Amino acid sequence: MGHDHNHSHGVTATGKHRKRLIAVLGITLAVVVIQVAGAVVSGSLALLADAGHMLSDAAGVFIALLAAWIATRPASDQRTYGYQRAEVLAALANALILIVISVVIFIEALRRFGETPEIHTDVMLFAAILGAVANLASLLILRGAQKESLNVRGAYLEVLGDLLGSFAVIAAAIVIMVTDFRAADPIASILISLMILPRAWHLLRDVVDVLLEATPKGVEVKMIREHILSVEGVVAVHDIHIWTITSGVPVFSAHVVVEDRILDATGADRLLDQLGSCLGSHFDTEHCTFQLEPAGHSAHETHQHA
Repeated sequence: MGHDHNHSHGVTATGKHRKRLIAVLGITLAVVVIQVAGAVVSGSLALLADAGHMLSDAAGVFIALLAAWIATRPASDQRTYGYQRAEVLAALANALILIVISVVIFIEALRRFGETPEIHTDVMLFAAILGAVANLASLLILRGAQKESLNVRGAYLEVLGDLLGSFAVIAAAIVIMVTDFRAADPIASILISLMILPRAWHLLRDVVDVLLEATPKGVEVKMIREHILSVEGVVAVHDIHIWTITSGVPVFSAHVVVEDRILDATGADRLLDQLGSCLGSHFDTEHCTFQLEPAGHSAHETHQHA
């Protein structure tokens, strides 16, 4: 039949925004170098924590870029969806890195409460302000793309946390400068670690949903069923499955029971076009697989799922 089954796997959601990620990677690495040097000179754990967080961000962006490149490799008989899941695995690595960084910062901050090392607040403040400006620039670069890709959203959330972390370091530097309350440095470090954890958890939860092939957020199976049943000639629909291969690549399959008269060459082809158009226009799902069954065959389907 003439029905078109061609689905492009060429560019994933992360791949479309590769240039944005490269720009953010360059900015982040430059600030990491400056903040590490500033932390060594100033003796500030909070500044070192912020630098460590930004280094994890840089690693995450690099992994996302690498995964986006791997995901463009063509599909094969052994990997029928190609390597698009590499992006999801990269997002998983990002989340785990964030959790480890957060725990290390928290433990070191607790250890420092019993110490009162001298802190050069002028260097600490300068490096923190520089980090805040760089993070703000990165946020503006990623803002338009963060809704389309898990990896871009992960990078965006990490940079947002970095910005808040820079504000915490700036506040700690000012407090120490004015009051000589040196405990403000480990307190700021703990705040930074606590800001990292919720973002890491949300990213990890989204990744797990993809790996468990959960129904994509915002997609209602009931509404999809109603739309399919509204197509002329459709009697029933069952075994509906909706999952996500990677960000921006939802997949749909279903068994569609149709009137016997529909199952000639022209009628079946027209019905498939109508069903594909329905899913594509209402639910932004282009990767659709429909198993057409004559109404008389439905009695053989003894296990009908949602």
